[in-house]
Amino acid sequence: MAVAFTREEDYEARAADLPDRPISAHANLVTASGLAAIEQALADARAAYAGAQAEGGVAADRTAMARATRDLRYWSSRRASAQLTEPQPAAGRVQFGDTVTFAREDGRTQTFRIVGEDEADPVEGRVSYVSPLARALLGKSEGDEAMVNGAGVEIIAVA
Repeated sequence: MAVAFTREEDYEARAADLPDRPISAHANLVTASGLAAIEQALADARAAYAGAQAEGGVAADRTAMARATRDLRYWSSRRASAQLTEPQPAAGRVQFGDTVTFAREDGRTQTFRIVGEDEADPVEGRVSYVSPLARALLGKSEGDEAMVNGAGVEIIAVA
């Protein structure tokens, strides 16, 4: 029975030893809404850290404390490196922060906003500026064609 408790404690110790969240080597470009989301995530991380400390921290729940510490480090780093970048008005070419609508060869029309890595969510229509899709579209204008995932697309609108 003592062995069972030892193993359980070993699993808890390993679970509490969480690796840091990876930080991209790319510039941390953000839109205004992306910066606000990072600041909210940082506030949430600070609150989780304070909560873990108040509950006894390492002695009570090492995993919660490790998670809170890891998230606090990550969001502090992302906030410190954030570069607020807004599109130039009426530039005419796809740039960071723009919303791009394009037509695929199969007739589908899709719209995505090009944003920073932390705010990217393709399901919500936001792709990272370092994604293959965004890289194929950046610098193009309405009417231009681009190769996306091995297929041609035509840019219909840039807003």
